[in-house]
Amino acid sequence: MAKTVSIAIDGPAGAGKSTIARRLAAELGYYYVDTGAIYRTVAYFIDLLGVSPKDADGVARYVDELTVGIEYDEAGVQHMIMNGMDVTDDIRTPDISQKASLVSAHACVREMLLDMQRDVAKAHNVIMDGRDIGSVVLPRANVKIFLTASAEVRAKRRTEELTAKGQKVNYNQILKDIQQRDYQDTHREIAPLKMCRDSVKVDTSEMDIDEVVATIKRIVAEKVKL
Repeated sequence: MAKTVSIAIDGPAGAGKSTIARRLAAELGYYYVDTGAIYRTVAYFIDLLGVSPKDADGVARYVDELTVGIEYDEAGVQHMIMNGMDVTDDIRTPDISQKASLVSAHACVREMLLDMQRDVAKAHNVIMDGRDIGSVVLPRANVKIFLTASAEVRAKRRTEELTAKGQKVNYNQILKDIQQRDYQDTHREIAPLKMCRDSVKVDTSEMDIDEVVATIKRIVAEKVKL
């Protein structure tokens, strides 16, 4: 089997990783894997059980009862399947986002999902986004991108995104949540968010989606023969 190509996109919450990675995958014909959604699914499951995401023993006790699956619809949109149930829309809330950051810090959760993510990359050309893709999940990725933007810009984008979906949100609270998420992600003991030495930093604060996609495609073209 021909060697597959993997592109890792890491960065803080709200940097637009999923949006950019999904579009890149569509344009390049790659398999898109949203790892953030995977951890959100775990957090949602734990939350339904009434277990605190900080409770390491509680998470470890129930995580074996969880089956996480990924399915794609005709438009190529990733759907998260939790014990046979599609929870794609349910996991997209600020509360679950915060809890996903806490849940992902537990070794038992990361170990459970690590092989699942790597197996996808072995079988397909992938664009995978998350917090530790280049550093832990796919350390030998052909291309590593560190996608970021100021906390204020990320909060503004997230506010507009959720408002467009009909959710009542407050910019200041979202900014506070993002800053808290940044602290959690960069200070956790296991697989903290960090930029790899061989990553290319792309700051999107002053860029629109088209500009970001074009920039990353140029980087990929330099490193991979498309």
